[in-house]
Amino acid sequence: MGKDIIVNCGRRETRAAFLEDRRVVEVYIERAAQQRVVGNIYRGKVENVLPGMSAAFVNVGFERNAFLYVDDAKDYEKLTGNGNGRTKNGRAKGRGIKDVLKEGQSIIVQVTKEPIGTKGARVVTHLTIPGRYLVLMPTVDHIGISRRIQDEKERERLKKLAKSLKPKGMGLIVRTLAEGQSESELEQDVQFLLKVWEQIQRQAKRTRKPGLLYKDHDLIYRLVRDCFSREFNRFIVDSREEYNKVLEILDTLSPHLRSRVFYYHDENIPIFEFYGVEADLKRALKRKVWLENGGYLVIDQTEALTSIDVNTGKYTGSKNLADTVLKTNLEAAAEIARQLRLRDIGGIIIIDFIDMTSSNDKQQVLATLEEEVRKDKNKTHVLGFTNLGMVEMTRKKTRQNIGDFLQRPCPYCGGTGRVLSEETLAFSVEREISRVAREHDVEALMIEVHPSVAAMLIGTGGANLKELEELTGKTIFIRGSDDRHWEDVEIVYAGSREALSAMAVPVKEGQIIDMEVEEPHLTNPQDGISRLHGYVVDIEGAGQHVGQRLKVEITRVFRTYAKGRMLS
Repeated sequence: MGKDIIVNCGRRETRAAFLEDRRVVEVYIERAAQQRVVGNIYRGKVENVLPGMSAAFVNVGFERNAFLYVDDAKDYEKLTGNGNGRTKNGRAKGRGIKDVLKEGQSIIVQVTKEPIGTKGARVVTHLTIPGRYLVLMPTVDHIGISRRIQDEKERERLKKLAKSLKPKGMGLIVRTLAEGQSESELEQDVQFLLKVWEQIQRQAKRTRKPGLLYKDHDLIYRLVRDCFSREFNRFIVDSREEYNKVLEILDTLSPHLRSRVFYYHDENIPIFEFYGVEADLKRALKRKVWLENGGYLVIDQTEALTSIDVNTGKYTGSKNLADTVLKTNLEAAAEIARQLRLRDIGGIIIIDFIDMTSSNDKQQVLATLEEEVRKDKNKTHVLGFTNLGMVEMTRKKTRQNIGDFLQRPCPYCGGTGRVLSEETLAFSVEREISRVAREHDVEALMIEVHPSVAAMLIGTGGANLKELEELTGKTIFIRGSDDRHWEDVEIVYAGSREALSAMAVPVKEGQIIDMEVEEPHLTNPQDGISRLHGYVVDIEGAGQHVGQRLKVEITRVFRTYAKGRMLS
């Protein structure tokens, strides 16, 4: 499998994409105004201790206090020497949050999850400091080996090395990149991490106020340190400055990878367009994802979970229904795993595959999904088919998904993705007009709405408007405005019939206007219909010119429509 890292460096934004066989599978974006905080270590102050939630809220200097769960706080006892968290028989004490933390207490915490939406950052007192090959855990005496290292002999070798190199009372996690590395390389990493920990401790002694003690490196440095390895063919960056920076980092971390770093310098085609990343980013923001065989996925994200629906779409197969369904589901399983990584979707995920009657087919789809999610470095669990026939899975959530990062909720629909229909709005406006007519002693009203709603209020030949006027006893003028939002309705004038009549009609007899013919006349198809801010113009003989722009002379003007004739 060909794997590449593509990096686009902008003035205020850095974007990186991971490609597998030239397909984008992961995207990372870092902006100057929205710096990542995961991995940063802070001096914090406990603001609230909530036994009912088994948690505390900690002020670390953010806009919202960070959330610290009781199981993530107990390690702090070890760091401060306040008890060993064990009973006399060696079992863990069942201690509550109030036994561990007190309001006003100063503690050191590390961010493990970015603030998302209305939720503050998630923090722990179990600190981890990442290096190239190892992760130092200064608060936990433990040895861990990356699950991605599968060779048992290599795992055992690395475990022995980690035990011998581990500082007393601390722990080490052996990273995937440590596979095949010598003892001297690992020892050098340990010494570097100990120096970082000493700097954090010195900084912590200098201040008692909430604030930053240790900041992780920028995106490009993290990509080189945490991701770039022999499994990647190329690391391509479009900035000469950042290209040189990557080479300098590799001089220290992995000199043998320098030959795989390339500078992209084509000024005519941006790097993300050349490698197809820009197009994939746009598709990652859409609800519908087309499969290569003509089927498609529908991905709906809510605060509680993400649902994914699989459909055959344009794919009709060639053998039988069962074969068509199986092929669509197999392709969908692979694409779902890719979309989860690309969009960085976390939490509970429910997948509604197309119904399969064969248990063998179900197992085949499940096996494909499990195989594909193994490529994901985020912790992912496929729990299998539920009693309702849907697949349930979970994926660890540590940051905003790509949609939340790049988009914001629609200010009109509030994130629902839907607006009221023309008919619903028309009925609502009619009720509002009736209310105003009862409460105000005026001859006429002028209502301004979106043109589509205006057409619904006026009705065919002005029938709806005539009924409304008879009901209210008022003369009512409806004016369409393209500047109005679909759901925006305003009673703009109330007064005399004569004054509003002059304002309401947008055309005059003898006026010549360029107009587009929108549709044939409903009862006389030989004529064409055009609209000017919702005001209907019936153009004689224009029924065959739908979609064309014509010069039209206005011949007669009425309150709800006008007649016209073609000049060209």
